[in-house]
Amino acid sequence: MNNKKIWTKDFIVTSVINFFLMLVMYLLIVTIAPYAVKEYDVSTSVAGLVSGIFIIGTLIARLAVGGLIEKVGSRNILLIGLLVTVLASVFYFAAVNLPLLMANRFFHGVGLGISSTATGTMVAQMLPPSRRGEGIGYFSLSTVLATAVGPFFGIFLSQHYHFNILFMFCLVLSISCAAMFFFVEKAPTAMPRKNVQTATKKFGVHGLLEVQALPIAFVTLLAAIAYSGVLSFISFYAEEINLVSAASFFFLVYAIAVLISRPYTGKLLDVKGNKFVVYPSLILFAGGLLLLSGANAGWMLLLAGGVLGLGFGNFQSCAQAIALQGVKPERLGVATSTFFIFLDFGFGFGPYVLGLLVPIIGYQHLYLVLMVIVLIALGLFMLFSRTRQRPIVEQD
Repeated sequence: MNNKKIWTKDFIVTSVINFFLMLVMYLLIVTIAPYAVKEYDVSTSVAGLVSGIFIIGTLIARLAVGGLIEKVGSRNILLIGLLVTVLASVFYFAAVNLPLLMANRFFHGVGLGISSTATGTMVAQMLPPSRRGEGIGYFSLSTVLATAVGPFFGIFLSQHYHFNILFMFCLVLSISCAAMFFFVEKAPTAMPRKNVQTATKKFGVHGLLEVQALPIAFVTLLAAIAYSGVLSFISFYAEEINLVSAASFFFLVYAIAVLISRPYTGKLLDVKGNKFVVYPSLILFAGGLLLLSGANAGWMLLLAGGVLGLGFGNFQSCAQAIALQGVKPERLGVATSTFFIFLDFGFGFGPYVLGLLVPIIGYQHLYLVLMVIVLIALGLFMLFSRTRQRPIVEQD
């Protein structure tokens, strides 16, 4: 077997599982806030919390599961996460009031946190180190495409069907993930005990965070806060500027931009280095937010979606690969968890905090504020790049 090979059966199946998991997440994250406003007559800020509490559950799960993966095996952790996800998808039908809905959103987030940390770790363990940037780039397409396809279908279904249809669609996807789990045959098992002890004792209590992943994780936190404003409030913004029809295609254009660009940026990351990809990605991200804030026609809104795809879509994928650079094999689970903890923190708390700003500054000015946040993230990355140099990939 060629140890340089990326596209193995297990890699493909694990990527598809991750895509379905993320599809459910993003399908709901853009529709659950309007649903809460409509069904329970809550404020924009509370609706943002209903959307974001899912990510808070994900965050807490990642904190617990990062080091545990090395002890019991990523495949076993994945099975637990998938079962929780299926149960949560069923419980949406029983969420007859706001507290129950919020509780189930949190529970669903826990399931997603367990599952996606496991899939990310499994893929990192499957890939040859010299092609890890490229391989993670392909794998992370499953997440990036879900950020586009999920909101597109979510908005479409919520506009044309009752929410129970949307919940049923999510349940079918969750059950499909659980079924595909049994086709992953060669996922890495638990690490040798010696390596586990080294991994968990290296940093602080339970080895929750990987220090080498922290610089890019901080940059990712700011980028996630900025993109959470797009995910959670694009539907409200489109209604305000009378571009609802165009908004339904916003994330589809985002996906097309990612599909066109992503196969090249992963290779560029391995060959040219981090700066060559991250600098233009964050600049495009900021430019997309600027376009979004000034959108007054459908074509402008869709153009903003495309630019955001080139920007945040590529940054998110490459940042995950960067977080694993120079990390020892026994620390891959913790490094993956570290990256997603900061990503989830931004996605989880961003909608609530930004929802407090909306009544004060409005959506147009909100996106200008988010543009500034992305530029700050760019400045942080430049600072980290100057003070800390790391290899692009590990050597075989």
